Amino acid sequence: MPRQKNLSKTQSVPATEPVQREARGERRKRMTREKLMGAAFRLMAERGMDAVAINDITEAADVGFGTFYNHFESKETIYEAVMDGLFEDFADALERITSGVEDPAEVISICFRHSILRARREPLWGQFLVREGYSARALTRGLGARLLRDIQIGIAQGRFSVPDPFMTFITVGSTILGAISADIEDARDQTGFLQQIGFSTDDFPERAATIVLYNLGLPREEAHHIAQLPLPVADPS
Repeated sequence: MPRQKNLSKTQSVPATEPVQREARGERRKRMTREKLMGAAFRLMAERGMDAVAINDITEAADVGFGTFYNHFESKETIYEAVMDGLFEDFADALERITSGVEDPAEVISICFRHSILRARREPLWGQFLVREGYSARALTRGLGARLLRDIQIGIAQGRFSVPDPFMTFITVGSTILGAISADIEDARDQTGFLQQIGFSTDDFPERAATIVLYNLGLPREEAHHIAQLPLPVADPS
């Protein structure tokens, strides 16, 4: 048996691989990119992508105009990066927490409720979603594309009964965007305008999910039951 070598008091066994520190230049480049994306996000949430110019973004980020092109080729590319960061990652997280859920009705309910709750926590995120959710661009990206897919899965399985899949997708998408918009406005408004006209945003996530599932062909009581099921513990934000 080989003899074990003794270690002196000054010797130590490294527990893990040394962590490689980010170079200063790389860190500065990353921070500049993040500032540009943060500025683009705020401006596009307030005005919409088409109403925002590159110089608006660079001024809001407090960087030189030419610096923009060190990170992005065009306004469209930064828009896509913002969309991916905000909604593709969120949609991926929703897929992870619904990966074990077999019923497409429950999947849609979970996704809708989590989307409203995140918009409630992060109103600017919700404002951006509402503004861009009605655009044709949103149909092929992030939450919109996943919603269309889940509706089609439910139809193929016979879970959903709808006369026109595409118009149902438009109706369902409009329901979630409208609910988020009303919820944000109600939280921002100090006069209680919804209560003045006889409405409120109490239990909005569950109520929105109920209506969506009802529009997909589920009986009202079943839609209400599914919308009230406990949400997965994981927070997709």
